[in-house]
Amino acid sequence: MALDGIKGWMAGTLAVIGVALGAASPQASTRLSLKSASALVLDQSTGQALVEKQAAAVVPIASLTKLMTAMVLLDAHLDPAELLTITSDDKDSLRHSRSRLPVGTRLPREQALLLALLASENRAAHALGRTYPGGLASFVQAMNAKARELGLSGAHFEDPSGLSSGNVATAWDLARIIQAAYRYPEIRDFSTRPETTLQAGRRNIQFPNTNALVRNPRWNIGLSKTGYIEEAGRCLVMQAMLANRPVLVILLDSWGKYTRLGDANRIKQWLETRSGSKG
Repeated sequence: MALDGIKGWMAGTLAVIGVALGAASPQASTRLSLKSASALVLDQSTGQALVEKQAAAVVPIASLTKLMTAMVLLDAHLDPAELLTITSDDKDSLRHSRSRLPVGTRLPREQALLLALLASENRAAHALGRTYPGGLASFVQAMNAKARELGLSGAHFEDPSGLSSGNVATAWDLARIIQAAYRYPEIRDFSTRPETTLQAGRRNIQFPNTNALVRNPRWNIGLSKTGYIEEAGRCLVMQAMLANRPVLVILLDSWGKYTRLGDANRIKQWLETRSGSKG
């Protein structure tokens, strides 16, 4: 598809989503009980809201941020094979979260992106921003410029990993982010692989996908990202085929470790029951 065609497709689809924000009246959503504090399910083709719960609230989005990180990185067309080195600067000094990437690890930029999307590796995401032309500050500026380009009304970014609670958005903003990110084959591929292996010296380190649903044969997922910090709760966004149609699923601030997965399965069953189909 030509560049002008892609831009036209994006503009048209995002416009549909924007109309849905003001005019959507979710059908029978009261019969669906969700534990997530904020939720939104959209028909990807039409922008129709199928489920909506506190979808306009501006909330921290944790590692869902990494979808924006990936788009900004890919837009820059940097050498995917260039070797990056994980340094002490990439360690989480804010929350002191664990990482399976030791300081000194060398890996191609493309593999760092894979680990950021699939395993939500914070050091990998930070290294991607740190090695961006102009450094981390320029990368964050590019993230916020991308947010403006996509017309995100409530989104703001402070770091590429999502560790900062200042990375915020609404569920509607995230729908636009997913729709935009879905246009990148690398994001679709990397975010939905069940697992990957990194060879670090003589060691092989296994990294499973943080979304267990990508390993579930009952799900057909085209894009996926999880997130968690205390302020954001457990978060999950996906593009998936449900009831024989493509949908965008946004679940924010789930209170339990498995609640976001439970909500996703409840949405799947609810849509299939309403349509009388499975898939």
